[in-house]
Amino acid sequence: MRQMWSVVDDAERAQWSFVPFETVGPLRFGMSIEEVATFMGAQGFTSTQSSMTRPHGALVQQAGFRSKDAPLYEEAVTAYCRASGDLAAVAVDALCGPQVCIDGLRLIGRAPSEIADQLHEYAQDHGSVPTFSVEGDALSEELGLLVRAQRAGDILLSRAFFVANFQDWAYTLHDCIPADEWDVR
Repeated sequence: MRQMWSVVDDAERAQWSFVPFETVGPLRFGMSIEEVATFMGAQGFTSTQSSMTRPHGALVQQAGFRSKDAPLYEEAVTAYCRASGDLAAVAVDALCGPQVCIDGLRLIGRAPSEIADQLHEYAQDHGSVPTFSVEGDALSEELGLLVRAQRAGDILLSRAFFVANFQDWAYTLHDCIPADEWDVR
């Protein structure tokens, strides 16, 4: 029997890369939800849902994905689509999601304080201004990336939220994050 707070070892996670405003692993911003499901299926994931409980601005559809052998409550990746049907945001779970890297910087399943320091250093090295969200999470508008803290029993691990170019439908990266995502603790 699996424990509720089990954390997948980094070596057992799918290894994905992140290109700001373009791709998160095999997922390309702008692809349809059907294409997302096809690509996720090829990566060994199965869909757990495909409707959004609370639409958020332009985001009206979501699809959750879990490993084929994982329990239903273990959603590794959540894809959010706009009313136009195109992929606009991706959330990767801290406990069981793929490891996502940007230029070798691991973003998932790490101590939030460590990743915040490293992400801020990365942002500065690339001419960006490192910031924090109102909740204290590491944030980079220039990368379209928010790294949140997610609970794993008595510890916190990093969960990432990636967005496509949002200037035509939100003022800030923080405005892009749906209530369902904030509910993940």
